[in-house]
Amino acid sequence: MALNRTAACVHGTQAVPAAAPDRRRRRLVGAFAAATCGPAFGAALAQPPEKFPSRPITLWVPWPAGGATDAQMRLLAELAGRLLGQKVVVENRAGAGGTLVMPVLQMAAPDGYTIAQMPQPVFRAPWIGKRGWDPIRDTTPIVQVSGVTFGIVVAQASPWKTLDDIFAWAREHPGLLTVATNGVGTTPHVVLDELADRLRFTYTHVPYKGTAEQMLAVSSGQVMVGVNSNGFAPFVDGGQLRLIVTFGDQRTKRWPQVPTLRELGHGIVAMSPYGIAGPRGLPREVVQVLHEAFRQAMGDPAHLAELARYDQELTYLGPEDYGRAMRQAFETERRTVERLGLARQPG
Repeated sequence: MALNRTAACVHGTQAVPAAAPDRRRRRLVGAFAAATCGPAFGAALAQPPEKFPSRPITLWVPWPAGGATDAQMRLLAELAGRLLGQKVVVENRAGAGGTLVMPVLQMAAPDGYTIAQMPQPVFRAPWIGKRGWDPIRDTTPIVQVSGVTFGIVVAQASPWKTLDDIFAWAREHPGLLTVATNGVGTTPHVVLDELADRLRFTYTHVPYKGTAEQMLAVSSGQVMVGVNSNGFAPFVDGGQLRLIVTFGDQRTKRWPQVPTLRELGHGIVAMSPYGIAGPRGLPREVVQVLHEAFRQAMGDPAHLAELARYDQELTYLGPEDYGRAMRQAFETERRTVERLGLARQPG
């Protein structure tokens, strides 16, 4: 029997007889194509797209394990993972003022399996020094989560009761005031520099990678003053530290007796909202899956209680609004860095 090799699809030893009637022959061609000619007829159509997520997701946190932000993000990751049907594994990459997640996102595949917390310093660092990454160009916004309460603390045994006490001593003892922050270029460091410039005092900066380590140093007297985010809450409530001032636009609900910098006439408000982003080019459908899981997890009573431990509240924004907020933060930080004379030099 002759074989029509131009019409037949050969797979192993099977072929379509050329002598078959046209109708029967068309049925045979279709059957053989579906059953035996996969690659030649588009195997991609035979493989349904992978449902996201089909494996664990890694959430990078730019602070040390065990700190307040780390604990909160771990709980949020656990809650979101339940909704996603896959674990969200937290990895820490501390140092460089909270900016080390940016190289991770820059190099990650845009598949949704690598995401990161976006702290405020990532919007400031490129204006201070040259970076190989860009916080807007190299990311895809997913969701804004919350903001933090910043403040200045001293050991409970310290003689200083007010901000003026600290500034007066610093002016009388140039360069001898030791102040710990959570890193060069972080919001506490920038605020401290602005205060020093305005009030004409000098100090010795002692940067730490994490809040817990820093607060222990302040409470034990290794450094005189600490400036940081609300990870100081357990130390303040436990009586090891005294909270002198906060940086919000109004007094906190948790420590209503403590004044704000703005209230004291310094005109500074710093809240550092943060969220979660993925690499550049993350598909819209993947963004939506991640956004919805984290949005629901944010409102879980357990997560709200964890935020309340550190005087935080939700500041939710969806992907588009968060993207606009990120761009605004990037521009605001440029003006701040230029005003303080911290801008990098050309070349």
